[in-house]
Amino acid sequence: MFSSSPSINHTTKSPFMPTISSQMGINLLEALNVRVIGNGENILVFAHGFGTDQSAWNRILPFFIPHFRIILYDLVCAGSVNPDYFDFRRYTTLDSYVDDLLNILDALRVDRCAYVGHSVSAMIGILASIRRPELFTKLVLIGASPRFLNDNDYHGGFERGEIEEVFTAMEANYEAWVSGFAPLAVGADVPTAVREFSRTLFNMRPDISLFVCRTVFNSDLRGLLGMVRAPCCIIQSAKDVSVPVKVATYLKTHLGGRNTVEILRTEGHLPHLSAPTLLVQVLRRALSR
Repeated sequence: MFSSSPSINHTTKSPFMPTISSQMGINLLEALNVRVIGNGENILVFAHGFGTDQSAWNRILPFFIPHFRIILYDLVCAGSVNPDYFDFRRYTTLDSYVDDLLNILDALRVDRCAYVGHSVSAMIGILASIRRPELFTKLVLIGASPRFLNDNDYHGGFERGEIEEVFTAMEANYEAWVSGFAPLAVGADVPTAVREFSRTLFNMRPDISLFVCRTVFNSDLRGLLGMVRAPCCIIQSAKDVSVPVKVATYLKTHLGGRNTVEILRTEGHLPHLSAPTLLVQVLRRALSR
């Protein structure tokens, strides 16, 4: 829950507030569009994945606002954030994204919370829980992957050459890449979800999008999974072009804490956009345990 304080004001500038980098005096909570909504006593963080922003949760939030105090924010790479705040020297690994998350929670005086993270934010949550295990009561990991590249004894879904082709396509013609990638990522035949994902992808500055893609696809967090102590619920679509079901099995086997796996009977990497009703049912179960 929140530590005792008279109020939470995430719009007031303060010299004691965390900054988005040591070079900028910008308020982190303002920069990353932090919002605190809902009426419950327990704290729930929703963290979006690559190519989206916090609006990706819009179809999910109404089911949880009555029961939780919800924290929403945008990753610094999101198109909804001023691109000048993206420090290419700082965000070379996921550790700096973890810093942002923990600084947000500290600024809001949160001492216990549940965390729902999609894709790269699932891994950010895992790293944050390793660093601050007392802070997280549960991690809900949607479409999580500790490594996207195949290895000798590991099926992450992609060969190195395939990923390099993606980078080349992004660099050559970002708009054409988005137009082709969005339907593949959504997977299911849900045109509204494709349009929404395309919108937030187009909002990203192409050089930032490419840089973040390289960071994510070059990450390998497999060796850290055993350090997780928070209970986890791994949620995985039955067919996902980005993350094979085998990855969910790998996570279940290697995460250190108690964990469960929920396979959604749907396609795609963004079930909160393409199958929100189905995802809500699973989230309710996961958060009630």
